[in-house]
Amino acid sequence: MTATPRIEVHPDATTLATAVAGELLSRVGDAQAAGGVPQIALTGGTIAEEIHREIARLSPASEVDWSQVVVWWGDERFVAPDSPDRNARQAREAFLDAVGADPAKVHEMPSTADAADVDAGAASYAAELREHGSGAFEVVMLGIGPDGHVASLFPGFPQLDSTDIAVGVTGSPKPPPERISLTFAPLNRARSAWFLVSGEGKAAAVAAALGGADPHDTPAAGVTGLEETIWFLDRAAASQL
Repeated sequence: MTATPRIEVHPDATTLATAVAGELLSRVGDAQAAGGVPQIALTGGTIAEEIHREIARLSPASEVDWSQVVVWWGDERFVAPDSPDRNARQAREAFLDAVGADPAKVHEMPSTADAADVDAGAASYAAELREHGSGAFEVVMLGIGPDGHVASLFPGFPQLDSTDIAVGVTGSPKPPPERISLTFAPLNRARSAWFLVSGEGKAAAVAAALGGADPHDTPAAGVTGLEETIWFLDRAAASQL
Protein backbone atom coordinates (compact mmCIF):
# COMPACT_ATOMS: atom_id res chain seq x y z
CA MET A 1 0.00 0.00 0.00
CA THR A 2 1.35 3.40 -0.95
CA ALA A 3 1.20 6.50 1.19
CA THR A 4 -1.90 8.66 1.45
CA PRO A 5 -2.91 9.91 -2.00
CA ARG A 6 -1.81 13.40 -2.94
CA ILE A 7 -4.69 15.66 -3.95
CA GLU A 8 -4.12 18.64 -6.21
CA VAL A 9 -7.08 20.94 -6.75
CA HIS A 10 -6.93 23.35 -9.69
CA PRO A 11 -9.31 26.23 -10.45
CA ASP A 12 -10.70 24.72 -13.64
CA ALA A 13 -10.15 22.08 -16.32
CA THR A 14 -7.81 24.28 -18.34
CA THR A 15 -5.35 24.88 -15.52
CA LEU A 16 -5.63 21.22 -14.50
CA ALA A 17 -4.68 20.13 -18.02
CA THR A 18 -1.65 22.42 -18.09
CA ALA A 19 -0.47 21.20 -14.69
CA VAL A 20 -0.79 17.52 -15.62
CA ALA A 21 0.96 18.00 -18.97
CA GLY A 22 3.84 19.80 -17.29
CA GLU A 23 4.15 17.15 -14.58
CA LEU A 24 4.16 14.34 -17.14
CA LEU A 25 6.89 15.97 -19.20
CA SER A 26 8.94 16.44 -16.03
CA ARG A 27 8.54 12.80 -14.95
CA VAL A 28 9.29 11.39 -18.39
CA GLY A 29 12.26 13.73 -18.81
CA ASP A 30 13.68 12.69 -15.44
CA ALA A 31 13.31 9.00 -16.29
CA GLN A 32 15.11 9.51 -19.59
CA ALA A 33 17.86 11.54 -17.93
CA ALA A 34 18.43 8.58 -15.62
CA GLY A 35 18.94 6.36 -18.68
CA GLY A 36 15.50 4.78 -18.83
CA VAL A 37 12.97 4.29 -21.59
CA PRO A 38 9.80 5.20 -19.68
CA GLN A 39 6.55 3.37 -20.25
CA ILE A 40 3.29 5.23 -19.71
CA ALA A 41 -0.38 4.31 -19.96
CA LEU A 42 -2.86 6.80 -21.37
CA THR A 43 -6.58 7.26 -20.86
CA GLY A 44 -9.34 8.83 -22.93
CA GLY A 45 -12.10 11.34 -22.36
CA THR A 46 -12.58 15.09 -22.51
CA ILE A 47 -10.02 16.06 -19.88
CA ALA A 48 -7.49 13.65 -21.37
CA GLU A 49 -7.86 15.36 -24.74
CA GLU A 50 -7.17 18.73 -23.14
CA ILE A 51 -4.11 17.30 -21.42
CA HIS A 52 -2.85 15.75 -24.64
CA ARG A 53 -3.09 19.05 -26.46
CA GLU A 54 -1.16 20.72 -23.67
CA ILE A 55 1.52 18.04 -23.92
CA ALA A 56 1.88 18.83 -27.62
CA ARG A 57 2.10 22.55 -26.85
CA LEU A 58 4.66 22.22 -24.05
CA SER A 59 6.81 19.39 -25.46
CA PRO A 60 9.08 21.49 -27.71
CA ALA A 61 10.43 23.36 -24.68
CA SER A 62 10.96 20.16 -22.69
CA GLU A 63 13.83 17.67 -22.63
CA VAL A 64 11.60 14.73 -23.54
CA ASP A 65 12.51 12.55 -26.52
CA TRP A 66 9.15 11.09 -27.42
CA SER A 67 10.76 8.58 -29.79
CA GLN A 68 12.08 6.90 -26.64
CA VAL A 69 8.80 6.64 -24.74
CA VAL A 70 6.70 3.45 -24.77
CA VAL A 71 2.96 4.15 -24.82
CA TRP A 72 0.11 1.89 -23.70
CA TRP A 73 -3.57 2.38 -22.91
CA GLY A 74 -5.57 1.49 -19.82
CA ASP A 75 -8.65 0.75 -21.89
CA GLU A 76 -10.08 1.11 -25.35
CA ARG A 77 -13.39 1.00 -27.16
CA PHE A 78 -13.66 -2.11 -29.35
CA VAL A 79 -14.70 -0.36 -32.53
CA ALA A 80 -13.36 0.16 -36.05
CA PRO A 81 -9.77 1.50 -36.22
CA ASP A 82 -10.90 4.79 -37.76
CA SER A 83 -13.74 5.37 -35.29
CA PRO A 84 -13.70 8.72 -33.47
CA ASP A 85 -14.54 6.72 -30.33
CA ARG A 86 -11.02 5.27 -30.27
CA ASN A 87 -8.89 6.61 -27.42
CA ALA A 88 -5.80 5.86 -29.49
CA ARG A 89 -7.00 7.89 -32.45
CA GLN A 90 -7.69 10.86 -30.19
CA ALA A 91 -4.23 10.62 -28.64
CA ARG A 92 -2.51 10.35 -32.01
CA GLU A 93 -4.34 13.37 -33.36
CA ALA A 94 -3.90 15.44 -30.20
CA PHE A 95 -0.22 14.83 -29.50
CA LEU A 96 1.50 11.57 -30.42
CA ASP A 97 1.92 12.40 -34.11
CA ALA A 98 2.97 15.96 -33.31
CA VAL A 99 5.70 15.08 -30.80
CA GLY A 100 7.39 12.38 -32.87
CA ALA A 101 6.40 9.24 -30.99
CA ASP A 102 7.86 6.09 -32.50
CA PRO A 103 4.97 4.02 -33.94
CA ALA A 104 6.84 0.85 -32.96
CA LYS A 105 6.68 1.93 -29.32
CA VAL A 106 3.00 2.94 -29.40
CA HIS A 107 0.95 -0.09 -28.39
CA GLU A 108 -2.69 0.45 -29.31
CA MET A 109 -5.32 -1.97 -28.08
CA PRO A 110 -6.86 -4.09 -30.86
CA SER A 111 -9.74 -2.74 -32.93
CA THR A 112 -12.47 -4.73 -34.66
CA ALA A 113 -10.07 -5.02 -37.61
CA ASP A 114 -7.46 -6.75 -35.44
CA ALA A 115 -9.43 -9.26 -33.37
CA ALA A 116 -12.52 -11.42 -33.78
CA ASP A 117 -14.06 -10.23 -30.51
CA VAL A 118 -13.24 -8.38 -27.30
CA ASP A 119 -11.91 -11.46 -25.53
CA ALA A 120 -9.50 -12.26 -28.36
CA GLY A 121 -8.45 -8.61 -28.39
CA ALA A 122 -7.82 -8.65 -24.65
CA ALA A 123 -5.75 -11.83 -24.89
CA SER A 124 -3.69 -10.31 -27.70
CA TYR A 125 -3.01 -7.13 -25.71
CA ALA A 126 -2.08 -9.10 -22.62
CA ALA A 127 0.47 -11.04 -24.68
CA GLU A 128 1.85 -7.77 -26.09
CA LEU A 129 2.24 -6.29 -22.62
CA ARG A 130 3.98 -9.43 -21.37
CA GLU A 131 6.40 -9.28 -24.31
CA HIS A 132 7.12 -5.55 -24.48
CA GLY A 133 6.21 -4.24 -21.03
CA SER A 134 8.86 -3.29 -18.51
CA GLY A 135 7.04 -4.73 -15.50
CA ALA A 136 5.89 -1.33 -14.26
CA PHE A 137 4.57 1.82 -15.86
CA GLU A 138 6.31 5.06 -15.00
CA VAL A 139 2.90 6.75 -14.96
CA VAL A 140 -0.58 5.41 -15.54
CA MET A 141 -3.19 8.09 -16.22
CA LEU A 142 -6.80 7.33 -15.44
CA GLY A 143 -10.16 9.02 -15.59
CA ILE A 144 -13.11 8.20 -13.37
CA GLY A 145 -16.77 8.01 -14.33
CA PRO A 146 -19.71 9.40 -12.37
CA ASP A 147 -20.37 5.79 -11.33
CA GLY A 148 -16.79 5.42 -10.07
CA HIS A 149 -15.59 3.23 -12.94
CA VAL A 150 -11.92 3.35 -13.90
CA ALA A 151 -10.48 2.28 -17.26
CA SER A 152 -13.39 0.05 -18.39
CA LEU A 153 -13.82 -1.65 -15.03
CA PHE A 154 -17.42 -0.98 -14.02
CA PRO A 155 -19.15 -1.36 -10.63
CA GLY A 156 -20.41 -4.87 -10.06
CA PHE A 157 -18.86 -6.32 -13.22
CA PRO A 158 -17.01 -9.67 -13.02
CA GLN A 159 -13.87 -8.18 -14.59
CA LEU A 160 -13.15 -6.51 -11.24
CA ASP A 161 -12.08 -9.90 -9.87
CA SER A 162 -10.13 -11.04 -12.92
CA THR A 163 -6.53 -12.13 -12.50
CA ASP A 164 -5.82 -11.70 -16.21
CA ILE A 165 -3.77 -8.76 -17.52
CA ALA A 166 -6.49 -7.53 -19.86
CA VAL A 167 -10.16 -8.39 -20.20
CA GLY A 168 -12.94 -8.01 -22.71
CA VAL A 169 -15.96 -6.03 -21.55
CA THR A 170 -19.43 -6.37 -23.07
CA GLY A 171 -22.61 -4.58 -22.08
CA SER A 172 -20.77 -1.48 -20.89
CA PRO A 173 -23.23 0.91 -19.21
CA LYS A 174 -21.46 3.68 -21.09
CA PRO A 175 -21.45 3.39 -24.89
CA PRO A 176 -19.93 1.91 -26.92
CA PRO A 177 -20.84 -1.39 -25.25
CA GLU A 178 -17.74 -3.42 -26.16
CA ARG A 179 -14.35 -2.53 -24.70
CA ILE A 180 -10.96 -3.91 -23.74
CA SER A 181 -9.51 -2.97 -20.37
CA LEU A 182 -6.46 -3.61 -18.27
CA THR A 183 -7.34 -5.14 -14.93
CA PHE A 184 -6.38 -3.98 -11.45
CA ALA A 185 -3.17 -6.06 -11.49
CA PRO A 186 -1.34 -4.11 -14.24
CA LEU A 187 -2.97 -0.79 -13.33
CA ASN A 188 -1.45 -1.18 -9.88
CA ARG A 189 1.98 -1.81 -11.41
CA ALA A 190 2.72 1.87 -11.95
CA ARG A 191 5.25 3.87 -10.00
CA SER A 192 2.81 6.75 -10.10
CA ALA A 193 -0.96 6.43 -10.61
CA TRP A 194 -2.69 9.63 -11.67
CA PHE A 195 -6.42 10.30 -11.61
CA LEU A 196 -7.50 13.15 -13.89
CA VAL A 197 -10.95 14.40 -12.97
CA SER A 198 -12.97 17.42 -14.02
CA GLY A 199 -16.57 18.38 -13.40
CA GLU A 200 -19.16 18.41 -10.64
CA GLY A 201 -20.80 15.29 -12.05
CA LYS A 202 -17.85 13.24 -10.82
CA ALA A 203 -17.54 14.81 -7.38
CA ALA A 204 -19.48 12.09 -5.55
CA ALA A 205 -17.39 9.34 -7.16
CA VAL A 206 -14.17 11.15 -6.25
CA ALA A 207 -15.32 11.47 -2.64
CA ALA A 208 -16.28 7.81 -2.50
CA ALA A 209 -12.99 6.60 -3.98
CA LEU A 210 -10.90 8.75 -1.67
CA GLY A 211 -13.12 7.80 1.26
CA GLY A 212 -12.15 4.16 1.08
CA ALA A 213 -15.09 2.71 -0.85
CA ASP A 214 -15.17 -0.96 -1.81
CA PRO A 215 -13.66 -1.25 -5.31
CA HIS A 216 -16.59 -3.46 -6.31
CA ASP A 217 -18.81 -0.42 -5.76
CA THR A 218 -16.35 2.29 -6.78
CA PRO A 219 -13.64 0.68 -8.93
CA ALA A 220 -11.42 3.78 -8.85
CA ALA A 221 -10.77 2.95 -5.19
CA GLY A 222 -8.93 -0.17 -6.36
CA VAL A 223 -5.97 1.56 -8.03
CA THR A 224 -2.91 2.92 -6.24
CA GLY A 225 0.61 3.61 -7.44
CA LEU A 226 3.60 1.63 -6.25
CA GLU A 227 5.27 4.83 -5.04
CA GLU A 228 2.55 7.49 -5.16
CA THR A 229 -1.03 8.17 -6.15
CA ILE A 230 -2.06 11.65 -7.29
CA TRP A 231 -5.57 12.96 -7.82
CA PHE A 232 -5.57 15.95 -10.16
CA LEU A 233 -8.96 17.61 -9.68
CA ASP A 234 -10.63 20.83 -10.65
CA ARG A 235 -12.67 22.64 -8.02
CA ALA A 236 -15.94 21.16 -9.27
CA ALA A 237 -14.66 17.59 -9.04
CA ALA A 238 -13.30 18.28 -5.55
CA SER A 239 -16.49 19.93 -4.31
CA GLN A 240 -17.60 16.99 -2.11
CA LEU A 241 -14.26 16.40 -0.39
